[in-house]
Amino acid sequence: MNVPPHTDLPVVVIGAGPVGLAAAAHLLDRGIEPLVLEAGHAAGAAVREWSHVRLFSTWGEVVDPAAEKLLASSGWVKPDPATYPSGGDWAGLYLRPLADALGERVRYDTRVTGVSRAGRDRVVDADRESRPFALHVSHADGREERVYARAVIDASGTWTTPSPAGADGLPALGEKAAEGRITYRVPDLRDPAVRARYAGRRTAVVGSGASAFTALADLADLATSDDGTGTKAVWVLRRGISGSTFGGGEADQLPARGALGLAAKAAVDDGHADAVTGFRTVAFERAADGRPVLVGEDGRRLDPVDEVIVLTGFRPDLNFLDELRIDLDERLHAPVALAPLIDPNQHSCGTVPPHGHRELSHREKGYLVGMKSYGRAPTFLAMTGYEQVRSVAAAIAGDLESADRVELTLPETGVCGGAGLFDAPDAAEGDGGCCTPAPQLIQLGTSAGTAGTSAGTEGASSGGCCGS
Repeated sequence: MNVPPHTDLPVVVIGAGPVGLAAAAHLLDRGIEPLVLEAGHAAGAAVREWSHVRLFSTWGEVVDPAAEKLLASSGWVKPDPATYPSGGDWAGLYLRPLADALGERVRYDTRVTGVSRAGRDRVVDADRESRPFALHVSHADGREERVYARAVIDASGTWTTPSPAGADGLPALGEKAAEGRITYRVPDLRDPAVRARYAGRRTAVVGSGASAFTALADLADLATSDDGTGTKAVWVLRRGISGSTFGGGEADQLPARGALGLAAKAAVDDGHADAVTGFRTVAFERAADGRPVLVGEDGRRLDPVDEVIVLTGFRPDLNFLDELRIDLDERLHAPVALAPLIDPNQHSCGTVPPHGHRELSHREKGYLVGMKSYGRAPTFLAMTGYEQVRSVAAAIAGDLESADRVELTLPETGVCGGAGLFDAPDAAEGDGGCCTPAPQLIQLGTSAGTAGTSAGTEGASSGGCCGS
């Protein structure tokens, strides 16, 4: 096996999404040659699958500085920084031209199936650290290839591995059999075929985050339209209703994020959605007419529904990293140094503390970045990923002073969670913490939600309640 010297090898970035392409831009800015391997047909393949959803972050918050610098040389004009892009806008107006600017450094239809040290499986110690990384990739035409790298940045995200409805982290009994009536994404109700699937129907929405808020708001809009008479949502929550259930409202420093939760609250208040609390799904049964019946661990059976939208978060695909020695938190599957900063079992309110290459690296000197770095934690913003890869690129370049100078202030959610309250089924009204505001409805319009790298609420407090 003829392995090239490390210095002749590129840094391989897995994934041509927002954070992966930003990583490539930062590497290039430091004179390091990147190679981006993307399993999809185009840049931002995952983002394109939720192109109908509007982000709660503005253009000013979802464009990476190094990427903008690279794009400026090609005459690219940044959209109005104060406006909110949809996923389709983000992919078409930013990610596609960014990938074009990177040129042949981005390869599409190239799926990474395994990562190891060249000639060394995970058991072998001898000469391990001196060996380059070896990535096995498969192409759309069936060809297989081995690619060598001096370092690997895994920005492959979590989009392809949504979590199931089952409260124990496994698919509920009967969930797979009912898959014809289940979707694990926010449906695009502008599509006539998709709209017909939900119009006039009874739909269960399982989940309590930003994506669930989006689905509830969209179904409520459908219910008030001419073709949506009879549309009804059943919101299935593992927790009880508390002051923080609908987010931070006006106290959220991302106004569109606060408005999204309030739109979901309006769906409940206006009778377009019925909330079922403290319900942990263990089974999908089938009514006489074939419709799914959700069964809770306490024996409750919900009335039959026509459709089920499961929005319980995502989890990282770690299978292709199995030959690497990586240190991941036992709960979140996030890097062990990062996990305590984002663990929903522990954090209270405020924002995620600044973090960079030291929190993201593992013993093989590779990096998990972007949504994948958060593992199963429901907390991520694009600007977090951009700062991650800025620090990582600096570390790979040997500029530890810059790499360690991690400065990022994230917008607060306006929500206090408190240690131990995550997913508690018996939370009562008003126990949401010390800074839960009185909800005020803000008109935002349809599909003003979020997905992908702008999803979720933020993590651990950096001191005091809600930053005070």
